[in-house]
Amino acid sequence: MAASKKAVLGPLVGAVDQGTSSTRFLVFNSKTAELLSHHQVEIKQEFPREGWVEQDPKEILHSVYECIEKTCEKLGQLNIDISNIKAIGVSNQRETTVVWDKITGEPLYNAVVWLDLRTQSTVESLSKRIPGNNNFVKSKTGLPLSTYFSAVKLRWLLDNVRKVQKAVEEKRALFGTIDSWLIWSLTGGVNGGVHCTDVTNASRTMLFNIHSLEWDKQLCEFFGIPMEILPNVRSSSEIYGLMKAGALEGVPISGCLGDQSAALVGQMCFQIGQAKNTYGTGCFLLCNTGHKCVFSDHGLLTTVAYKLGRDKPVYYALEGSVAIAGAVIRWLRDNLGIIKTSEEIEKLAKEVGTSYGCYFVPAFSGLYAPYWEPSARGIICGLTQFTNKCHIAFAALEAVCFQTREILDAMNRDCGIPLSHLQVDGGMTSNKILMQLQADILYIPVVKPSMPETTALGAAMAAGAAEGVGVWSLEPEDLSAVTMERFEPQINAEESEIRYSTWKKAVMKSMGWVTTQSPESDPSIFCSLPLGFFIVSSMVMLIGARYISGIP
Repeated sequence: MAASKKAVLGPLVGAVDQGTSSTRFLVFNSKTAELLSHHQVEIKQEFPREGWVEQDPKEILHSVYECIEKTCEKLGQLNIDISNIKAIGVSNQRETTVVWDKITGEPLYNAVVWLDLRTQSTVESLSKRIPGNNNFVKSKTGLPLSTYFSAVKLRWLLDNVRKVQKAVEEKRALFGTIDSWLIWSLTGGVNGGVHCTDVTNASRTMLFNIHSLEWDKQLCEFFGIPMEILPNVRSSSEIYGLMKAGALEGVPISGCLGDQSAALVGQMCFQIGQAKNTYGTGCFLLCNTGHKCVFSDHGLLTTVAYKLGRDKPVYYALEGSVAIAGAVIRWLRDNLGIIKTSEEIEKLAKEVGTSYGCYFVPAFSGLYAPYWEPSARGIICGLTQFTNKCHIAFAALEAVCFQTREILDAMNRDCGIPLSHLQVDGGMTSNKILMQLQADILYIPVVKPSMPETTALGAAMAAGAAEGVGVWSLEPEDLSAVTMERFEPQINAEESEIRYSTWKKAVMKSMGWVTTQSPESDPSIFCSLPLGFFIVSSMVMLIGARYISGIP
């Protein structure tokens, strides 16, 4: 029985999908793109101070090993021989910054997560050094100067962590985003680990020239970053090294893509003008612009989409980035306690079917695209005595959709040709109310693949297609057809516009809450909410707040 299964399955490809909220390892059939098995482990986020977000790099690494081992055990139970796994791809949360000691293999500080805001004063002082008529940072990187990207996080570590400073002085320090940390560790670590990254992850550091595809000396000097700590930049599809431990020892790691680029590949958006939106911790809309860098006039980023081979051309994308999407559901669960599991949000929202005039702007880390407004903070407005936790749950889902509408509008203005439908993926797309709301608010169809794990699929495709592996064909005629679920708008256009214009009013009210001159908010003041959460209403009532939070 097992032998016949193996014969049918053919070569398999694994994918590490290391996200902000969880780590997963998934195994796909390279001929059919069928997902055969996977395992997932939730990752802790630490909030040591207001606006700070950290994770433990060792916990992340251990979670990868655990997911690989557990998935291999599950494959064994299915009588699938793990020796059929011919390659592994890595997809990762981007921008999150790690510095470690190449002699001991130990991280020198926690990973500073992409959502982290501690570098706002650094950003403000650096911005004063950029000439108004020559924004060389944006022209070289495609990125605005923001707390979001790795360079300022690395600058903070160099300025504030003595262990990092000492390791740099003694030539022991290595820097990387999560992909670099994982690949270095998985390929041997202190015993010959490969210190590399790919072009998509490098393009999110603010140190990488997206035109020459190299670390940029002028940018490194501007941010004060020693170039010797940076990883080697490789394509997104080539053999970087071999697994040195665990059940898959000896298997090549041959694909690497930042998570949003991986989803673009997994959605097979290989043609100019094709776009996808991924609903994860944040929300990210990417549109393939081909071999040409397109710079936005409407708050979008220009980024590297992928480079699928050393000798293959680079593709670029326009990107709309929303900081808080799935994270707002986790916040309702972990901070307010109005749901026990993330899945409950759909049930609560379904009970009322409306927010009843309540609007939620989850600007926990400021506002990203299209505003790039770090002074914004989260607000809930339009509350009345009638408002309950169901309405807030519905408003949280609407917030994800309104934010997507804002970046889609910006994308349409930049590209000149409005998208006729939106391809979606990510964990939140299993929520049918969210998907219908999204179609209603965009007023175009939303199209979701039946297999939503497109981020991991993209990493697996890159790994399987690498030279020296060659088990996954990326030729258009060989790509597997994907079954899609379609959500059509069910409200009239006028109602959609009224709701959207009210949302925009709420967004304006969320701005200007924080300045670097004023003292940081004491998180114990607003119900011990560690991200400076504010409730704005015509009537602010303690009894109402207790009722909404489900406190008797």
